[in-house]
Amino acid sequence: MKRARLRQIAALAAAVFGLAGCATIPTEYREPAALAAEARATLNLRVYDRAWELVNEKYFDRKFLGVDWVAMRGKYRTEAQAAPDDAALYRVLQKLCAELPQSHLSPLAPRDVHEMSSDHQAAVGLRWARIEGQFVVTDVLPDGAAAIAGVQVGWIGRSRDGRPINPQERRISRLGQPVTFEFLDQQDRLVTMTLEPRLLDFDRQVARELPGGFRYLRFDSFSLANLRWLSAELKAHRAAPGVVVDLRQNLGGMVAANSMAVQEFFDRREPVPMGRFVRRDGKERESSGFALLSARYAGRVAVLIGPGSASASEIFAHVMKNEKRATVIGRRTAGAVIVSRFYGLPGGGRLQIPIQDYIGVDGERLEGRGVEPDVAVPAATLADWRAGRDPELEAALAELGKL
Repeated sequence: MKRARLRQIAALAAAVFGLAGCATIPTEYREPAALAAEARATLNLRVYDRAWELVNEKYFDRKFLGVDWVAMRGKYRTEAQAAPDDAALYRVLQKLCAELPQSHLSPLAPRDVHEMSSDHQAAVGLRWARIEGQFVVTDVLPDGAAAIAGVQVGWIGRSRDGRPINPQERRISRLGQPVTFEFLDQQDRLVTMTLEPRLLDFDRQVARELPGGFRYLRFDSFSLANLRWLSAELKAHRAAPGVVVDLRQNLGGMVAANSMAVQEFFDRREPVPMGRFVRRDGKERESSGFALLSARYAGRVAVLIGPGSASASEIFAHVMKNEKRATVIGRRTAGAVIVSRFYGLPGGGRLQIPIQDYIGVDGERLEGRGVEPDVAVPAATLADWRAGRDPELEAALAELGKL
């Protein structure tokens, strides 16, 4: 192994296992004072022009997927200039980015940047999904006001402050502004609750024992903190006959953390092949797992995937499936797999730009294609959610029991 790679692995291992964590103390975002019309228009153009320039310089495809990117500069510029505030401006930037139909090209307004840097958002702690025409609670954060008040997965949301449920509740809640919800519980009884938003981290870690001695592990991003947690869990439960890795809410994360996470499940020193990355100039880089300090967990593995599995989580599922190390269960993933980077914009916003394409170990792109499960399981029905059933987890237990 080359010395450069050894140094890279050692540095990453020190970061993963040697640091207790350097998270920013969570605070609520404070809206800046409104700008005068002329100053607002000037800032808007600075932001818009810089966003266009960054894409022009950094985008992974020099041909811009056949889109006339030069012409795109003028298409939304007047609309951007007239935007009255950040929210309106970043909606215009989103239109501009949507002209390039690939994932990981996304503008983040200053509020979003603040919440991403602090890892916390003002919310009552609910995730929703629209199922059979109803907004259903699909996740309840343990420390949120909703959990403390007794809201359960499977409850149906009827209203929020007298209006229809907004599934992006965590994006519109504010500290100090209580929210009144109407729910239908599992017995279809109307339940009214007034909940106080608090700063919450939606990146969950869940570990529990399953029937048969199997272990359930859920983490919602590939971060260094989650890698430390995953490695510790696998080392503490080496004797478990199998684990279920739940990536259904995992939107991706760090390529390096993903590479080390894959290697946790292989009892060998040789790095696991993980595909290759292609830069804007056409140069390619082979990717592989990092074996240093891994748990080398040798038990059976099932990986749960779905439309909410994106980016690095798709690479994880793809590699585990290709290596026949895990049975992949659920539904097709998002098909959003490109390496991206965040660049600063004037005024405190950022722009996420895809800078490298990803080619899987099968020689094909995952972008727009996703990962198909080994065992396909239909989406849970409203009746499943109401009854507390998880068909995909049940299928995983059945598969682990066969092996």
